[in-house]
Amino acid sequence: MKKVALLATALAMVSGSALAADMRVKAVKAPPPVAFDPWDFAFGAGITNDYIFRGITQSNHKPSVNAYFEPRYNVTKDVQLYVGLGAASISFPNRAAAEVDAYGGVRATLGAFAFDVGAWGYIYPGGTCHYGAATDTAGVPLSLECQTNALLNGNVIKKDLSFFEIYGKVNYTFNDNFSLGGNVYYTPSFLNTGAEGTYASIVGKAIAPSAWFGASGIGMYVSGEFGRQWLGTSDSFYGVAAFPNGINYADYNTWNIGIGFTYKVFTLDFRYSDTNLSQGDCNAFTSDHTATFNGSFTPINPSGVGSKWCGAAGIVKLSADLTAMTNLK
Repeated sequence: MKKVALLATALAMVSGSALAADMRVKAVKAPPPVAFDPWDFAFGAGITNDYIFRGITQSNHKPSVNAYFEPRYNVTKDVQLYVGLGAASISFPNRAAAEVDAYGGVRATLGAFAFDVGAWGYIYPGGTCHYGAATDTAGVPLSLECQTNALLNGNVIKKDLSFFEIYGKVNYTFNDNFSLGGNVYYTPSFLNTGAEGTYASIVGKAIAPSAWFGASGIGMYVSGEFGRQWLGTSDSFYGVAAFPNGINYADYNTWNIGIGFTYKVFTLDFRYSDTNLSQGDCNAFTSDHTATFNGSFTPINPSGVGSKWCGAAGIVKLSADLTAMTNLK
């Protein structure tokens, strides 16, 4: 009888174990696959004490605000198509008060490398032609608007400065704290001057370890860029007596370095920027309406008027950047 009882108990235990195992299998069902939504969009805005573009102020060393909107389509997790529209307040010699940006391209990642190629259009509405003569230096008749407007310092500038660039970027991420990259931009007519423009730069960024700020949510980084802008020869509108068919703008180097702090979607960036352009060559390139005579004579700037738009500048910028998939869920 004992043997029968033991056998019955063993069978009950085996049966119970099998039943329990069967119950566990039935209870744990695989969740339905999450639908892949390829669409996303980014948007943001910022304010700065000085809008600096490649070392040169676009806002006459005064505050500027900007905003952008960028729809994105993720072909795969490693390939993204994007277009964007942005705007910033500026202060140009031709009285244009806004820059409107339209751009698009494709981003791709391959291991630690990130690539970005595309085209960027810079549009400057509301400009006025300033020349103060019936013809340009090559004898080409100018519009009545150009003939009846002149800047007080003798500089000349076209009504429409809009232009476009094509670009390619690559960035290599060494680890969570350091990355290094390079950029190249090209335009057949920089600022619609008729002069070709090529800009190349090296950028680097170091991010502080998250342990530095604990659970505060604050992040910190240090970043910098060194670039060179190559410029060709303008058309005759910008010519001078010695070069009536156009002036060969001076190539120049530019650099910036700064420190930034992040918190959630906000970034506060402090930066120093400078170039090696002389005040005379800066004046010839920018047509700065605030430039004054200070003896800055160069072959392409025979007036001696000098501009401070290309010199050292301290920049403080507060911005907010969001994406739908990350911040709006």
